[in-house]
Amino acid sequence: MGLLDRGIEIKTPDQIDAMRRAGLVVGQTLELMRSTVRAGITTGELDAIAEDNIRSSGATPSFKGYHGFPGSICASVNDEVVHGIPGERMLAEGDVISIDCGAIVDGWHGDAAITVPVGTVPAEVTELMRVTEEAMWRGIAAAHLGGRVTDISHAVERHVRSQGRYGILEDYVGHGIGSQMHQPPNVPNYGRPGKGPKLVEGLALAVEPMITLGTKDTEVLEDEWTVITADGTWAAHFEHTFTLTPQGTWVLTALDGGEAALAALGVPWGGR
Repeated sequence: MGLLDRGIEIKTPDQIDAMRRAGLVVGQTLELMRSTVRAGITTGELDAIAEDNIRSSGATPSFKGYHGFPGSICASVNDEVVHGIPGERMLAEGDVISIDCGAIVDGWHGDAAITVPVGTVPAEVTELMRVTEEAMWRGIAAAHLGGRVTDISHAVERHVRSQGRYGILEDYVGHGIGSQMHQPPNVPNYGRPGKGPKLVEGLALAVEPMITLGTKDTEVLEDEWTVITADGTWAAHFEHTFTLTPQGTWVLTALDGGEAALAALGVPWGGR
């Protein structure tokens, strides 16, 4: 493991393999969450199920106790964009919930998020989720060895802007990840390409567009965690952790390593 300028952490292949093991726990936990979400379940119940799955997989939740955060997942409902604290809130038919999950294996982190509808949701919300998830994949697909961090940012923004009038959060961004959950460099979801640190082998990044049906402006609730849209419009959030190898792109938190989604975008897969 080495450090480049700005404190960027470069991992060895063995360390990336440990991140893959953490990423698989995250991916499996999120799939469990996807199948468990239903009207009548509370966000606290989802959190307990997620924590049990993470720990029974031999991992530790990244989020629990992180700067005092009380949950093993972030559970953000409707106009809550990110960092929602799981608790007594009961999901209802027509809600949408962002579930963000992190796990640690042998000191190395994985981090990913999905947004899940509770039953049938309005068509504009379904479309918002599609746009947000696709933007994440377009961002990941724009990354290549020798490129720059904002190549990812530009690809996310370009896709979102091409799909309609949406708000792209600017105060909350993707990030480097490795021996800590949040590391340099920041990975914004907007901006011009060709800027920021160079993308090199051993760098791992979490790409996570947070998109709203209205404004990009947000507020933080009195719990000092939950981020909501300032105008009350609903939001979606998707995230994956990925790295670059000489063979191509490897999505460490996707169960198939991102192979299918990358192939659809014409991007070489770099997993092992």
